[in-house]
Amino acid sequence: MTLNTNDSTKIILPLAVLGPIKGLPLLSGLETHGGYNSAADLVTETVDGFDLNDLWKDFAASVAMANEGRTKIIQLLTFPVTKNIERVAQVSSARFEVASEYGEPRGIRPGTSAFNLGYDFEWYDLAARYTWKFLAEAPASQVEANNQMALEADNALIFEKVMQALYAGNTNREADINGIQDVPVYGLYNNDGTVPPKHKNTTFDGTHNHYMVSGGTTLVSADLDDLFQNIAEHGYTLKAGYKHLLFVNTAESKEIRKFKIDNGDTYDFIPARGDYTQLLPVDQTLVGSQPAPTYQGLDVTGSYGPWLVIEDDLFPAKYVVGSATGGPENLNNVVGLREHANTSLRGLRLVKGANPDYPLIDSFYQRGFGTGIRQRGAAAVMQIKASGSYAPPASYGY
Repeated sequence: MTLNTNDSTKIILPLAVLGPIKGLPLLSGLETHGGYNSAADLVTETVDGFDLNDLWKDFAASVAMANEGRTKIIQLLTFPVTKNIERVAQVSSARFEVASEYGEPRGIRPGTSAFNLGYDFEWYDLAARYTWKFLAEAPASQVEANNQMALEADNALIFEKVMQALYAGNTNREADINGIQDVPVYGLYNNDGTVPPKHKNTTFDGTHNHYMVSGGTTLVSADLDDLFQNIAEHGYTLKAGYKHLLFVNTAESKEIRKFKIDNGDTYDFIPARGDYTQLLPVDQTLVGSQPAPTYQGLDVTGSYGPWLVIEDDLFPAKYVVGSATGGPENLNNVVGLREHANTSLRGLRLVKGANPDYPLIDSFYQRGFGTGIRQRGAAAVMQIKASGSYAPPASYGY
């Protein structure tokens, strides 16, 4: 993180550093505080004698740990873009033809397997205000505590917006481009009339939908099989270089742990190395190997067939997201994370106040970004309910 002190003062963080927003709390008791930090705010220890400098160091470390999980998830789901409209090639193929003695061969082109995709964009800001008397006396750690709160807010904001693009994409959005043109911001395939490109011998129609309903009140193994089929039939397979991640809440993870071939399931759930010790029947032999305990920095609960199971209560109960990923910020990841075309306006920026002698007075944090689904067939979302149409979770709805 770099803090410049010239006229374009800013903090630029990597695109992968991600963030409060309604629905995601910051820290209990802090999120409702606003206004200025004044001289009266200066204290050196708590009433029970703990040094505040030490507490702030612990606070900064805990915030960094909390943010890291969200950041890793975002990296595996997104790819950075800077255009408001992008023509994105979907997974496709080509075929040779019989050569003509006099003719020229037909050129390769993606044809219908590319889409014009739009991305929305919005500016967000958050102020950290100080009086000059406060800054004259405050230790650096106390100012840094406010900075850490802003970084947490930014991280949570981007996470929520990426989750909204996935969970609430059953209805397409529109983005206003330069005030003169409305372009569609797509979700995953959602029965909007778009015909996905043919893959091998599999063809689709305009009703194709990656927002699914399980048909039962409890997750069963067939649901995970259906999720995988909905992605693999578009070409997002292991052989094509993709990993398949299953993002679930603790409640659904408990059900997945029960899946066994002996019970009629397609695969056995295999716990990750280092997971809780379990007793297995003496006649069971592991064919293959246990999954690693982490993947690209994310904790892996285990595997079920092609899926690596990522358990986190950041994901709402009664919903399961299955996604193919090519790795952190890979070109073929499902969500486009758009930043400004002007490089000086990217990242999280710290905009200084009007007083050059006290730039932190009336300073504020600013980020501009937007989202849109980039690979419409690379993920699928399933709501666990007995009947009805898919409805996005309240925590990640628009």
